[in-house]
Amino acid sequence: MRLPLILPLAVLLFATPAPESGTVAAYTCRTTGTNETQTVKMDIKLTVPATAPVGRQMTIGWRGSYVEGAELRAPATGLDGEVNLYAYAAVSGIDRLTSVTGVGSPGLIVPGAVIPLPRETVELRTTPRDPGTGTVRPASVNFGPTPQRRLIECELQDKDAPASYPLTVTAAGTAPSPDAPSTPDTSDTPNTSDTSDTSDTSASEATTPDETSEDRPTATPTGGANTGGGGEAGPDGRALVLAGSLVLAAALTGLRLRRPSRP
Repeated sequence: MRLPLILPLAVLLFATPAPESGTVAAYTCRTTGTNETQTVKMDIKLTVPATAPVGRQMTIGWRGSYVEGAELRAPATGLDGEVNLYAYAAVSGIDRLTSVTGVGSPGLIVPGAVIPLPRETVELRTTPRDPGTGTVRPASVNFGPTPQRRLIECELQDKDAPASYPLTVTAAGTAPSPDAPSTPDTSDTPNTSDTSDTSDTSASEATTPDETSEDRPTATPTGGANTGGGGEAGPDGRALVLAGSLVLAAALTGLRLRRPSRP
């Protein structure tokens, strides 16, 4: 019969989320253009990812609330223009990553009244470039139209006082780096070792000029004109042939002259 009493208690315990742990930070806030300073205390909670990969943007959540009796008040003359809250977090232990910043809207600011803090979580964004293990702490809080134009600057009284949060930046893993060259896909590369296609070989042979008779060396076989081996007669042989031809022509001419003419 005790089950009806135990069940609602168990549901209440599991349904209630565990409160986030924050850190109280004391600030000295100065209003630009005046000598007015205020001591302000904020309970700041950071939501830091367990790990963040190199080359990808990471987000750190920032939520702040005042400690009662130590709120930040607007000057009696008010603040001109649209005012934003710029929250910072300091990072140590990781190369080329020293701070993270984000912007939020504090809402309506009334002169001389407490400046409200953003109700929504302020997102602090950055992109780590080197792997490593470090820590994250709450840092400065400023108010103004732009990060460069600060109307109220709140600096930590003790930079090491706020609790730190661990942060691990891992290597890029399987994701290709923006500066790394891409690896070509060898599946589309033609196989140059296959010699079954002879079209290129035949084409090269067809375009290769044949050796002409002028380029070939001329050799006269032994025997020359005496043996009829197919060689050239040479200068002496030509002279003999010419002399014989003249003798033959003279003989034929003599026979013609000696032949009697018919009546």
